[in-house]
Amino acid sequence: MKTSIVRRLACAALLAGVAGAHAEPAGYPDRPVRIVVPYTPGGATDTVARSIASQLSTRWGQPVIVENRGGASGMIGAAAVAKAQPDGYTLVLADSAPFVILPSLHADMAYDPLKDFASITVVARQVPILVVSSKLPVHSVKELVAYLKAHPNTPYGSLGPGSYPHVAMEAFQQLSGTRMLHVPYKGTAQVTTDMIGGQVSLYIGTLGAFQQQEKAGTVRILAVATQQRVSLRPDLPTVAEAGVPGFAVNVWFGLAGRAGTPAGILDKIHADVQAVLRDRHFVEEVLLPQALTPGGDSRADFGDLMRSDTERWRQSIQSAGIKL
Repeated sequence: MKTSIVRRLACAALLAGVAGAHAEPAGYPDRPVRIVVPYTPGGATDTVARSIASQLSTRWGQPVIVENRGGASGMIGAAAVAKAQPDGYTLVLADSAPFVILPSLHADMAYDPLKDFASITVVARQVPILVVSSKLPVHSVKELVAYLKAHPNTPYGSLGPGSYPHVAMEAFQQLSGTRMLHVPYKGTAQVTTDMIGGQVSLYIGTLGAFQQQEKAGTVRILAVATQQRVSLRPDLPTVAEAGVPGFAVNVWFGLAGRAGTPAGILDKIHADVQAVLRDRHFVEEVLLPQALTPGGDSRADFGDLMRSDTERWRQSIQSAGIKL
């Protein structure tokens, strides 16, 4: 009888522990939360992070501070979060590169995204584009390829070695039979400035970051780098159909915490971010003007995406022969 009672109590304690691990944590957050953006201010990642931070701050009644820690293609900021306390008060919001591209390029990374991060959700999906300076005498992908073959070492910009603009452009060169000069930057804002000035000639970036410059006539968007045309800009062909078959890029903004963060805290963050992404006004006023579509993937689905994209980018990097 006593043994039976002891077993019941033990099972009850175990179930309570499991339930507690997933229950919404009382009082979270009870102090400021920090979202690290591993790039300099002014780029698409920074803009999305600040928009989400503002919404979460309102919901939580606590400051949600965006901290820009640019450098090393996003690894500096990501590594800082990988070493933070696993308490939900330090998060990272970044594009795909620090999560799924850089591991295939750096054997000695200071963090392992699949082991050191707890996935929360995809915040938004980007529309990657191939954009050129208006100073470049080309108006189509085919004209660009012909120009690059006639002018080897034309400079292109990236967010640093191993960033998605770098890896994507290296793949573009391999598929198009061209050769360019890589010029790394710490953020999209600096790339945009130098593109307008003609210091760099082309870039693979996001649609939202260049729409205003396109309207001003300082850059030309030649094509989308997605697998299919997008409803936001049906006039733009894909790079593949416009002259470089097989070329496509998948890029997203992901939010993650430190591995070991209590599941209840991660679930709360996910639920509140998902609520923001379901808000029609937020989507129409914040995301769509930046040519972004809302994410909201479950924590498990985002984890699966990280694993599958890590393998996909690894294959792309190997195929293009990219080495740093």
